[in-house]
Amino acid sequence: MSGEQTCRILVINPGSTSTKVALFEAEVPVLQETLRYDSADLAPFPHIADQYAFRRDSVLRWLEANGVALESLDAVVGRGGLFGPMESGTYRVNEAMLHEMRTLGPREHASNLGVLIAQEIAGRAGVPAFTVDPPAVDEMDEIARISGLGEIEWPSLSHALNTKAIARRAAADLGRPYADLNLVVAHIGGGISITAHRKGRMVDVRGGIDSGPFSPERSGSLPLTDLIELCYSGRFAREELKKYLIGRGGLVSHLGTNSALEVERRIAQGDLHARRVAQAMAYQIGKDIGAMATVLEGEVDAIVITGGVAHWQDLVEWVRQRVAFIAPLRVYPGEDEMLALAQGALRVLRSEEEAKVYVP
Repeated sequence: MSGEQTCRILVINPGSTSTKVALFEAEVPVLQETLRYDSADLAPFPHIADQYAFRRDSVLRWLEANGVALESLDAVVGRGGLFGPMESGTYRVNEAMLHEMRTLGPREHASNLGVLIAQEIAGRAGVPAFTVDPPAVDEMDEIARISGLGEIEWPSLSHALNTKAIARRAAADLGRPYADLNLVVAHIGGGISITAHRKGRMVDVRGGIDSGPFSPERSGSLPLTDLIELCYSGRFAREELKKYLIGRGGLVSHLGTNSALEVERRIAQGDLHARRVAQAMAYQIGKDIGAMATVLEGEVDAIVITGGVAHWQDLVEWVRQRVAFIAPLRVYPGEDEMLALAQGALRVLRSEEEAKVYVP
């Protein structure tokens, strides 16, 4: 490492139609950009895994265009994909991760490319590759996994990266260690995750992809018998139905847009339907926050709201009205996943924690 204050970390965060890249010197971003791709760029690739070389090359071109030599890097960190269950923390990228991310299956997601690209660039640079708090972080209590069918468990898929980073930030603002606190954290973005944190562990999860409140583009939990009827209606093939529930649910289904700003604008112009749908989303968020308070047996030090949609002040206020009796509310709008990834790598480079090993 080139020094605690000057270590250089490349951060790579693939999304559905873009790849965010940033160069950090310690915790300071000195370069950052979103590499955007249009539909024509991605059309030749039938599966997300097939985009690997295309996206890797776009990152390498960005480094070259900005004069960043690979030998100047101290580490590369990639956004984690949909691995199997794993504890929170910073992980050294290993072959088990790479194998899972290359394998086609039901958990196909753009974030799966993060560790693949990070590992190759790190290998060329001769430095370690890491990933931090992937969506599959699983610290759930065993009792929280049990569903009403013996062959199905409740999953732990959430916005773990931002959720964990903001939980640590809230703890610092409260002047107490994260490991000493009970928190309910609501990440509100294109998807919504509501999580219970007991003494530094995320012990229960609702939301993410297939449960919890509806969000700007996800349906959240649905009435079961009606969902079964939809499955067998003949309207959708299996993959089409998944995309419908996860990409065209929530605000998109009700209002035709996934933009919180657009819904705010409609409400300001007097659209009562838009207001009613938005308040229903806030209602469901508040209801699941209340459920997580029961997981913590009512001993909640703070309720934390974060994510891009947390900029929507009216929505946050509607949630506050329902949950303020439980605990004080702290709001951290937006999400800084790039910094959270860099900080995770830094903790290992500075020997503040050891890199974990992923075992499927």
